[in-house]
Amino acid sequence: MRVRTAVVVHVEPKSRDASDRDAAARLAEASGLAAAIGLAIVGEHIVPLARPVPATLVGSGKVEEIAAEARALEPEVVVVNAQLSPVQQRNLERAWKAKVLDRTALILEIFGERARTREGRLQVEFAHLTYQRSRLVRSWTHLERQRGGFGFLGGPGETQIETDRRLIGERLAKIRRELEGVKRTRGLQRRARKRVPFPVVALVGYTNAGKSTLFNKLTSAEVFAKDVLFATLDPTMRGLRLPGGTRAILSDTVGFIADLPHELVAAFRATLEEVLEADLIVHVRDAAHQESEAQKADVLKVLAELGVEPGGAQPGEGGTGRPFLEVLNKIDLLEPATSEGLSARAARTDAPAAVSAKTGEGLDRLLRRFEAALTGANIVFHLALDAADGAGLAWVYRHGRVLERLDGEGGVIDLTLSATSAELEKFEHQFGAKIELEQGIAIST
Repeated sequence: MRVRTAVVVHVEPKSRDASDRDAAARLAEASGLAAAIGLAIVGEHIVPLARPVPATLVGSGKVEEIAAEARALEPEVVVVNAQLSPVQQRNLERAWKAKVLDRTALILEIFGERARTREGRLQVEFAHLTYQRSRLVRSWTHLERQRGGFGFLGGPGETQIETDRRLIGERLAKIRRELEGVKRTRGLQRRARKRVPFPVVALVGYTNAGKSTLFNKLTSAEVFAKDVLFATLDPTMRGLRLPGGTRAILSDTVGFIADLPHELVAAFRATLEEVLEADLIVHVRDAAHQESEAQKADVLKVLAELGVEPGGAQPGEGGTGRPFLEVLNKIDLLEPATSEGLSARAARTDAPAAVSAKTGEGLDRLLRRFEAALTGANIVFHLALDAADGAGLAWVYRHGRVLERLDGEGGVIDLTLSATSAELEKFEHQFGAKIELEQGIAIST
C-alpha cells in the first residue's frame, strides 16, 4: 500500500494566552490527527504569527521556506493547524505545489473515514457540505463558468458556482430532515428507557483519553479502541450491572478536541444529546498526558456549548446540578508514587476517581462511585415474601434494586432493596405492612 506523506505546520499566534498549552503540544496533536488518517509525517514546523496575512495567513518568508522543503520532500499533503480562508488555501496550494488541509478539513477527513453507522455518515456529510459551501467563493476557477439559461427571461444563465451552491443547499436540507428523524428516534428510545427505567451513564472526554477502552472493560463489549485520535465516532450503549444490583446503561460518545469546528458541534448534536439526557456524566481524563489540565478545560468548554452545566453536583458534594464524576485514567503510565497518591485520594467521594482501563486497577471502586451517584437519594428497606409468591418476587425484581437476598427457613425470602421515594410508594401500595424501612439513606461507597 502506498504511503501518503505530509508536512505539518502549526501556526502559533503570538497573542495566545500564556496560560494556554504550548506550541509543541499543539504541533504534536496536529501530527497525531494527520497520523490518524494514515499520513506519514516527513516534516514539522511551528510558525509564530504576529499578524495574519490576508493572502496566505503566514508571512512570505515562511511560505517560501516551507515551499523549499516541499520541493525537496514532495509531500502529498501539507496540514496547516489553523483555520484557512478559501483564498489562503488556494494560494498556499499554488506556492507549495501540494494539497493543503486546514484543521477543520483534517478533522472532517478523520470523521469521514471513521463513521460506520448511517447516522454517523449523515452527520459527517452534513458537516463536510457545510464546510465546502464556504469554499465555493473564488476557490476554483472552473466554478466561474457560465451555464446556459432556459431562455424564458433572457440574460445570463446560472453560473457553475451558483449551481453547486444550490445543489449543496438542497442536499443539506435533505440531510437536515433525516437528522431530525434520527433525533426523534433517539427521543423515543430515551422515553422507552425511562419507562424501564434504567439510568444512563455517559462517558465524555478528550479524544484518546481511553473512554472506549474503559467502556469495553466495564461492559465486556468490543467497541473499536485504539491509541489514535477519534477512534470512536458512533455512539454505543450497553447495559451495566453495578455492585449493589443497580442496572444502568453506559454510553460511549465521540471524543472532544480543542478548537472543535463549529460545523461538527452542530452536526453531532444529535449524537451528543445522549450526554444532555444522561443521569450521570463521567469525564474521563488522560492522567498521564502532559496537557491533561488544558484538555479538561477544552472538554468543559464544549460541554458548556452543548448546554451541559459541568459544575453540577459531584457525588458526595450535594448541590443542585446533575451528578458529574471526574475519572483520571491511565494511572498505569504514571510514576508509582504519583499513581499511589491519586489512588489514595480517590478513596474520598469528593476526589476524582483514579483508574487504569488497561489493567483494571480502580474499576471496582469506580463502579461503586457510579452507584453512589445514581442512587444517592435512594431509600434502603426490607421485604419478607413467601417463597411461593412467584408473582410478587417477579414484581420486586422488575421495579426495585435487590441489594441482598436471603432464603430463610420456613419458605420465607428476606430481601434488602433500594428505591427512590416514588418507587417506594409503589412498593408500599403493593405490599403494605410487609415493608420495613432501614435507618439511614443511600448506599455507602
